[in-house]
Amino acid sequence: MMVNESARQAALSPPASRIKLVVTDMDGTLLTPEKQVTRRSLAAIQTLKDAGVPVCLVSSRPPNGMEMYFEVLGLNTPYGALNGGTIFNADRTVRSELALDPGAVRDALDMLKVHDVDAWLFRGHEWLVENETGAYVEPEKRAIHMQPHVVSSFAGSLNGIGKITGSTADYELLERQEIEIGSLLEGRACVARSAQWFLDITPLEANKGHALQQLAAFYGISPTEVACIGDMNNDIPMLKLAGLSIAMGQANDHVRSHAHFTTDTNEHEGWAKAMESLVLPRGNQTNPAAATPPQGA
Repeated sequence: MMVNESARQAALSPPASRIKLVVTDMDGTLLTPEKQVTRRSLAAIQTLKDAGVPVCLVSSRPPNGMEMYFEVLGLNTPYGALNGGTIFNADRTVRSELALDPGAVRDALDMLKVHDVDAWLFRGHEWLVENETGAYVEPEKRAIHMQPHVVSSFAGSLNGIGKITGSTADYELLERQEIEIGSLLEGRACVARSAQWFLDITPLEANKGHALQQLAAFYGISPTEVACIGDMNNDIPMLKLAGLSIAMGQANDHVRSHAHFTTDTNEHEGWAKAMESLVLPRGNQTNPAAATPPQGA
């Protein structure tokens, strides 16, 4: 870990002693590399419920790609899609949503095109692509159980966009684009990789920290009473705000430096281990009603 990252971690506020809500990333965190949920994680979710600690999902995925897991997870809680830019109620209705300025969409698309990075647009429940044969389109279809709408041009689809994703197998290029597009759109958008092969561009306030605040407010609690867990750069905004922040074992040093603790990898039950050893001992076990949001929420 670099010196500045060690100093950052040393400067973190102490981890919270009482946790009333878990907000978790999905890919690379709750899900295994095969996009599955382990029995141990399912058992941990049930134990959290029994302790009065609800679990909410927040992901760069579109809503469809999150909702497909609700039945197996047994979740009936609000969630944040499109990197936290759109917050959904438990009944899947929209609670709040943010959209990119059309000018920012145009500038981002121009930059991605110059560098031959495939671009996707997400709007509500829509997934728009120009290049249906892009390397990551088929894997994404399988991952989120969703078909893209193929358009000849994005020119007529610049309004109401909740997320742009740039996808390429050139990981180093995408890392550079995270910096360059981030600089280009500074003050207009949030730019962060959600995977080595995905660069997400969302409205300025549409990040997982925003989602954490919205979800905490839904339950009438402070972000300092929330535990969050993630593995990528786009998880940092929520790691910075949570009372208890946990990085996955495969997270890079920069992500880890924003977390109180690092658990095992998503290949080796890292999520379940974190819940068992770090969250449940801090759970609101004396108040099972905490799992129910306040009236009128």
